[in-house]
Amino acid sequence: MPPKAKAVGKGKAPAKRKLAEEFPPGEVLTDTGKKSWKLGAPIGKGGFGLLYLADQNSDKPVGPDAPYVIKVEPSENGPLFSELHFYMRAAKPDLIQNWLKAQKLKHVGVPRYWGSGLHNKGDKRYRFMVIDRLGTDLQKKFEECGKKFPRKLVLQLGLRLLDTLEFIHEHEYVHADIKASNLLLSHKDPNQVYLVDYGLAYRYAPDGVPKEYKEDPKKCHDGTIEFTSIDAHKGASPSRRSDLQILSFCMVQWLCGRLPWEDRLQDPLYVRDSKIRSQEDISDFLSKCFPPQEKTDEIQKFMEEVKSLGYKDTPPYKKLRSILQNGLKSIQAKDDGQLEFTPVSRVTTPPAKVSTHTHTPTYTPSETFRNRFIISWIAICILNQFFGVA
Repeated sequence: MPPKAKAVGKGKAPAKRKLAEEFPPGEVLTDTGKKSWKLGAPIGKGGFGLLYLADQNSDKPVGPDAPYVIKVEPSENGPLFSELHFYMRAAKPDLIQNWLKAQKLKHVGVPRYWGSGLHNKGDKRYRFMVIDRLGTDLQKKFEECGKKFPRKLVLQLGLRLLDTLEFIHEHEYVHADIKASNLLLSHKDPNQVYLVDYGLAYRYAPDGVPKEYKEDPKKCHDGTIEFTSIDAHKGASPSRRSDLQILSFCMVQWLCGRLPWEDRLQDPLYVRDSKIRSQEDISDFLSKCFPPQEKTDEIQKFMEEVKSLGYKDTPPYKKLRSILQNGLKSIQAKDDGQLEFTPVSRVTTPPAKVSTHTHTPTYTPSETFRNRFIISWIAICILNQFFGVA
């Protein structure tokens, strides 16, 4: 999975973390439920940990089609410990299945948690977690598409993420780091999208009671700078409206290719102030992102709805879905369950028509020689008439 986003603020530097050593294929880990898991090949890095293909322990080696992955980090590191809190509370398979049944949904984009534990290797101790195996991330797809997604696709992704965020929020958490590199397609079904990397996930409502708004200068700008919420820029803990604001910035970038503040991402105060101004006049902000013919009403309505939310307010998920669904209707499309990652054809300016009255004739070499000969012959005739030149 992609590495966790780094904070950009001037707060206290994170403690130095140790890198995980690579385990050989076939290493067996036993979780807290006494279930054994066998590691396959490493397939990626996440922060200071490693990600391995994995399967339940058996005599067979773990093959390339393994249905699980195991994330491993030195036990003293923090990111995986933070993720575990979320997965153990909100991502157990039966919990997800019960939610799908209650909401009459076929899918929610949260990887299922299958187990976790501690593993000793020599004199070192490691923490591990077992979750569903997933496929490629949307950042790769975004780049393959020329850093611009089709409008239908963006609206479909928005709808899927609303379902996912509602599930997360209803289980007392916010994600706080939504972005294309944290969105992975299913390994088996490329039309399903999962939100991953819960290293910044925050339990905003322990036991159902939302926390109070409080700014902390040490926490300013936490998250991925181009997308992070205004709340996070000010040092406040993330909230449900924060997640939705981040989603709106993502959708704008996916549609137009670039957010206006991406030219100065090393200046978090500039980025913060640019985002604050974007909320003061959303229509003007979108005019800076899109040419007139590409400006989308549904994105403006979505952002206006999110802007109206208070820090503790429960988002109107149904209304937000309706806004995006109406956007699909406006382009004679519907959420057909198919995610089509096709490059968007760039609008090109047609060549200007040349007026027949100002047309400049072109000549072949033979025509040019003949015309020069005629001009020279006329000149000789004139000289002969006035000066008697033979």
